[in-house]
Parts: sequence; structure tokens; C-alpha cells
Amino acid sequence: MLKQRMVILLVTVLMASFVMSACSKNNTSNNATNTNTPANSASTNDSKPAAPVDIKLFAVQEPNIDLATNKFTKFVEEKFNIKFNFEAIPSDGAKEKRQISLASGDFPDAYMLTAYIDQFSQADLIKYGKQGVLIPLNDLIDKQAPNIKAALDSDADFKAFSVAPDGNIYGLPAYSQCFHCSYPNKMWLNTSWLEKLNLPLPKTTDEFKKVLEAFKNQDPNGNGKKDEVPLSGSTEDFGVRIVPYLMNAFVYDDDRNHLMMKDGKVSSSAVTDEWKQGLSYIKSLFDEGLIDPGAFTQNAEAFKKIGENGDAQILGAGAGMHPAIFLNIDQGNKNSKDYNPLPPLAGPSGVSLATHDGGGVSPGAKFAITSNASEEEQIALIKLVDYMFTDEGQTNGASGMKGIDWRDPKEGELALGEGVKPMVAPIPVTEGEAPRNAGWSGMAHFYMPKEYRDSWVQGTDIYDSANYERRLYQATLLYQGHEPKELFPLWAIWLDSNDVDEATMLQTNIKTYIDENALQFITGNKSLDKDWDNYLKGLQDLKLERYLEILQKAYDSSTFKK
Repeated sequence: MLKQRMVILLVTVLMASFVMSACSKNNTSNNATNTNTPANSASTNDSKPAAPVDIKLFAVQEPNIDLATNKFTKFVEEKFNIKFNFEAIPSDGAKEKRQISLASGDFPDAYMLTAYIDQFSQADLIKYGKQGVLIPLNDLIDKQAPNIKAALDSDADFKAFSVAPDGNIYGLPAYSQCFHCSYPNKMWLNTSWLEKLNLPLPKTTDEFKKVLEAFKNQDPNGNGKKDEVPLSGSTEDFGVRIVPYLMNAFVYDDDRNHLMMKDGKVSSSAVTDEWKQGLSYIKSLFDEGLIDPGAFTQNAEAFKKIGENGDAQILGAGAGMHPAIFLNIDQGNKNSKDYNPLPPLAGPSGVSLATHDGGGVSPGAKFAITSNASEEEQIALIKLVDYMFTDEGQTNGASGMKGIDWRDPKEGELALGEGVKPMVAPIPVTEGEAPRNAGWSGMAHFYMPKEYRDSWVQGTDIYDSANYERRLYQATLLYQGHEPKELFPLWAIWLDSNDVDEATMLQTNIKTYIDENALQFITGNKSLDKDWDNYLKGLQDLKLERYLEILQKAYDSSTFKK
């Protein structure tokens, strides 16, 4: 199940031969650290030690990758005179094995993780940094890593993610300005059914409900059976996206901890009258059989069986960041082009919002060096990572080696970004081709600002699977600008070290409580009329106000306060 979730979350990695991989943070960047950096500029010394530097590396090994024989592994071993001793961990159970490794005391020289599978949380970094398990990288970066240093100096967002409140850098994050990831809560509507039923594209919640009713009752697939599923989703695409997409027509839902901001003050959306109204609307869809009950419990595989039903097309609308969550988007799939993005709906009060989080990657770090690493090993490791802060190093590492997985653009080819010079052209995987094993995939995701991602070559036919990233880019433009003027940047806020444990416990309990109660209200297990006040009292008992107080304190002392 976890492997399936990883594949779905990683659409850009799933399509690694023709898109640039990953989903992380923020929309501000600087290209100075990346553009046109020579391949051998990654802080190498003219003189090399006589023997390779042996490095024990804890690494998350994804499917179809063998780190020991990987072409990028061999390339950087030779380039930096390194010999890796991989502790290669599969995706399943990666977090637990990392925690066991740290607790044992017999930890490796470094951890190289994959952010969408497992990584160090900010609390982990502070905890293990104070214990001396993870070493500060500041001096190493200053002396040995010019590309990382340039990124820190020029990109305020990247620096905010990287530097702990005590001024130390205990690890480096996966920083990717993934435009389509930054608006995660999308709805994909079967527009071929709209045309067949002669229905306009819905713009309001009332119109959307009428469309779903038509999908349910008017046999749009034409098989004479009432087998259509008007709306579905899954629990494995960062949660149930049906709720936040629809809730944003009533009140802002950040889809993480249900926080919103006004006049610089953080509060909870989930205690507002508008939240109650949103739940009432979603419940009305559920009560009429317009929402697939399985959407609140099913995994990604079950969702995809609905989207790819063998006998007849049965899905009317699918909630998710991208349609590959519930469809096969490969060439020849006749249903793929039927599902197109539905812009944010307007609610009864005219509210029309979209969740925006700057990229979707959780705060923390994917790379850290431990106190077991010698000075020689520390230098070799930081130089390796510094290379992946160049355009070539990032592409070779994350997407595969030049000449195998990518090439220089040809005349006339277009970049993803409008007016951007194309710099990287993917080499698509051919049908039946064996895994190339030429890159580290998510293990090598480090610094991908918007300028870098936008420089990848993409064709203009958005329904060609090779141009999937352009399809997502164009879809996301429909959501851009629907976010509130003020956002609480939970993904980048460092809590006071004295508050971390308390806030972590409160956050988990409060989010779980809100999500579970939302589902109970929607499905009718609780009554919005009779049980709402008790629900609010439950949040008081869970110390919601204390949690908001901690977050406000962190925000007021952060670099994000405007």
C-alpha cells in the first residue's frame, strides 16, 4: 500500500523520463546558484587522496533503483573519490528503520532520505542536533560548498527552511518550487459527460451539485445501467481532497491543520460557522449518493479501479492533485483526455478559494551528517551534495544521467515556462524498456527553483503523456490567485525548541479530532444540529487555544512575518 501511495504522490517521478520530479515549496527563488554551472564546479580539489573515502550512507532505495550498481552512484564515486557503503532501505518501513538506526547509537556517517517517503522533521533536527548526533553544516557549507552557500545567501525561503532557530543548519531540505504541487486540492471533471448531457461547466456549489445529480441519474456512459460514480477520491493522496476542495467554497482549508490568518493572527477554520456550512453542503452530496462512500476510506488502488473501470467509464469527477492518481495517462488511454480541471467553485456567499502551500513538502531535512563521520568524510559528503545544487548535478542525480535520461534541447523545442530558454530535454522511456538505473530519483532532490523546473522541454499537446507536466501547469493556472491574501506558512515555521514536544502532541490530536469529526458529520454519524457545540468543546479540551498561541509566537518571531 505504501509503495502505491509513493507512486501516486510522485507523479513527476513516475513520469521521470519526461518531467522534472517532485513537489516542495514556495514561489520565490533565485537562479544564481544553478544556471549554467559547469559540471566540475562542485568544489572538487585538484589533488585527491590516494584511496577513496569510505562513506556509510543510510539511503532510501526506491523501486527500480539499485544504488550499488546505479550509474549516478558510479559517476559521483569517481568524481569525488568516494566509496559508498549503502545501508539501502526500501520505502516500506523507512521511517521506523531510520528511528531504530538513530536509537541504536551505531548510526551511519550520513542520512540521504527521500522527502515524500521519510525525512527528519524540524523537531528531529533540533533534538538530534542538541544531542550531538547530527552535526551543524554551517562551517562545511561556508568552506566547501559554494553552490549551497549561494542558495542560502540569495534565496530567503530556502534559508528559512534550512536554518534552525539557534542559527545552525542540521540538515538540508528538498527544495522544489513545484507549481502544480503548490495548489494540491484540484477537481478533475469528466467534460465528455458534460458535453453528452449538454451541461455547462459548473461555477458554483449549487451548479456542481446539479452536475453530479445528472451524472448519477442520466446514464452519461450510455450502458443502460445506473453504475455511474458521480464523485470519488481516496485517503492516500495526502488525505481526502474532496473535503478541502469543496470546503474552500465556504472558508479557507489549508488541508494540513485547518489554519487561516487574518490581520497577522492565526486561527482555526474548523471552529467557524462557515466550516459548519461547508460540512452541511458536503453532507447533502453524501446523503443523495453523489459522493462515493469509499472516497473516505479507500486506498489509491481502489480509487484507480473506479477511474479505470474495465467495462464502462463510470467516474464523473475525481478529487486529487493530478489525474494520474485515478487514471492511466499513458498513450492510447481513451479516457485520459475526458478529465479536465474544474476551477475553484463559488459558495453561496461568493467565497471561491484554493489551498496554496507553496509546494507541499513538509518542513525538515532529507540530508544530514552525523557525528560518526570523520572530517574527511564530512568534506566528501558536502561536496557531493554541493554538486547536486548545480543544474547538471541536480538533473543527473534526480532524473538520471545525461545521454541516458536527458539531453540538450534541439532547435525549436519549447520549455515548460513561457519565454524561458529550454535547458533540459527528457529522453522518454520506451515501452518494454528495462529500468535504466541511472539516477537516485527522490534521494537526489535538493534545489529545484522555478527557473530550473520551467527550463525543461515540454511539447504542446497536453494529452500526450510526455507533456504531462504542461497539462498540470496549465490546470494550476486556473487555481492561482484564489488563495487568501494571508497564509499561515506552517511548512516553514520553526517552533521554539521549548514548545516543540507540546506543539507536536497538540497538532496531532487536534488535526485527528477535526478530520474524524468532519467525516462523522458528513456521513451522519454525528448531527450538525445536535453535536456541533460538543464538537467545539472537544477542541477546547484538546487545548486548541494553546496550540494557536504557540504557532502565533513562532510566526511573530519568524522571517515570514510581513
